[in-house]
Amino acid sequence: MTVVEARRFPLVAESAVFAGRLMTRWRRNPLVPLQSLLFPTILLIVYYMLVSKSMTRLTGSDSLDTVVSMCALAGGMSGSLAAALSIPSERDNGLMSRFWMMPVHRASALTGTLLAEAARTVVATVVITAVGMMLGMRFHGGAAAALVFVAIPVLWVTVYATVVIVVALRFQSRAILTWFSTLSLGAVFGSSGVAPLELFPAWVRPVVQYQPMSATIEAMKNLARDGFAMRPLVLTAAWIVVIGAVVGTLAMRSYRAAAQSGG
Repeated sequence: MTVVEARRFPLVAESAVFAGRLMTRWRRNPLVPLQSLLFPTILLIVYYMLVSKSMTRLTGSDSLDTVVSMCALAGGMSGSLAAALSIPSERDNGLMSRFWMMPVHRASALTGTLLAEAARTVVATVVITAVGMMLGMRFHGGAAAALVFVAIPVLWVTVYATVVIVVALRFQSRAILTWFSTLSLGAVFGSSGVAPLELFPAWVRPVVQYQPMSATIEAMKNLARDGFAMRPLVLTAAWIVVIGAVVGTLAMRSYRAAAQSGG
């Protein structure tokens, strides 16, 4: 990139620098990539070895595409939570304030974090999907469906990482992230992708049916099996846009307040 290009697009260039900072940290202390890659991959392999035959007898399908979808989402979300553990420390030791005072675009640190999260999720989703294909999953919808299949977790995790940043900045205790992790992963594995909706108790069916992960997993499953099913894709896009619009504003306000507090 030339100097002229960097000056014309300062936010892009500076966000890339902040993203590189996070990736360097993850390379030196690989808790985050391991959390987002090792955990879901092991979960996927264990499922295939222990549960797939039982699922085939019960439902007529091993539901491998559904489990790959859930593992990609769960892995990306777990990685975001692991990455957020450092946010309270950066706020308290004044690092955020120093970033805020630097002669860079005020949004570059936050957008750089989200860029790093997106890049990490791309790699993790591709690896998990490749493992799923080695176990027998196929994309009958073609290459375009496969690309959208990978893109959905990337978009979701970017939005989810924004939510996690808001939670980490607004609450002093790290314990809140543990509770938030339980709630988030519960949403993934408590969706209509795990079991048909009619198998859930009647009182909880509306929650399961309309919570964000149900539509997302349904959309990803259909992309692997049949191609583009518009209803779950539209619902997934709507959830991503609405949540992203709300928490994006909150994230900027929370980051500004934390940076200006002086640590």
